[in-house]
Amino acid sequence: MATTTISSARPADAACAPARSLWQRQRWLILRRTSQLLILLAFLAGPWFGVWIVKGNLSSSLTLGVLPLTDPLLVLQTLVTGHLPYSSALIGAAIVLGFYLLVGGRIFCSWVCPVNVVTDAAAWSRRRLGIKTGRVPDAATRYWLLGGLLVAAAVTGSLAWEWVNPVSLLHRGLIFGMGGGLFVIAGIFLYDLLVASRGWCGHLCPMGAFYGLLGRKALVRVSASKRAACDDCMDCFAVCPEPQVIRPALKQVGQESPLILASDCTTCGRCIDVCDKQVFKMTHRFDQRSE
Repeated sequence: MATTTISSARPADAACAPARSLWQRQRWLILRRTSQLLILLAFLAGPWFGVWIVKGNLSSSLTLGVLPLTDPLLVLQTLVTGHLPYSSALIGAAIVLGFYLLVGGRIFCSWVCPVNVVTDAAAWSRRRLGIKTGRVPDAATRYWLLGGLLVAAAVTGSLAWEWVNPVSLLHRGLIFGMGGGLFVIAGIFLYDLLVASRGWCGHLCPMGAFYGLLGRKALVRVSASKRAACDDCMDCFAVCPEPQVIRPALKQVGQESPLILASDCTTCGRCIDVCDKQVFKMTHRFDQRSE
């Protein structure tokens, strides 16, 4: 299997670049962690402090006693089993579906999903330890798994995936205490650390595949608007959870637009954070300008 070597050498002119503040270097990471923490606290406020902002979990919830939100993939599984969800679940799924169709499906992966913190920690540890071995499964594997969980739901007549869904297991565990789900989460961390870089989120997670399909025409995009300033330091490729999405926009491979248009992009903003040349920015899909 072909591998990509990422050089740590920096061009001589990198030392001449103006120093950036911690906020400039970590802004999008800080914002993502804040988003994930606030979402978790909204769920924790009820069982911990008796202030019920949100009841339920990431699969199905009721916010402030008024707003239903339901995972569209959960509703799809339910329909496949031959059962019709409650009207509130259908309304909640329609709201979530509309949001991610507009904003970007895989924003869920980087701004909401608690497993993202686990896989980011594994990727950071892998870089720090200099681990370069391992075998990464084909990226299409997650789509096969997505199809497989729907087939399992149809055959068993039950929401079979939800028994092992790491997102649900971790979220419930953080609120009510970790049980056997701890082994699943530890397994994902060790898999990403020792076997496959970004293996779970980038190649296996069927939820990531589903939300990626939703976000194919989403509004929010990252743009390599200053790609002419790129010094090929490769820092963006090193931190990106889906590095294959960068090259077409950055190097004009198969497209003229500086926008990262691939549905696999999680819109995490890490490429913006690490780029000393400020090549990247957060924008919308109609912004085709190169600076």
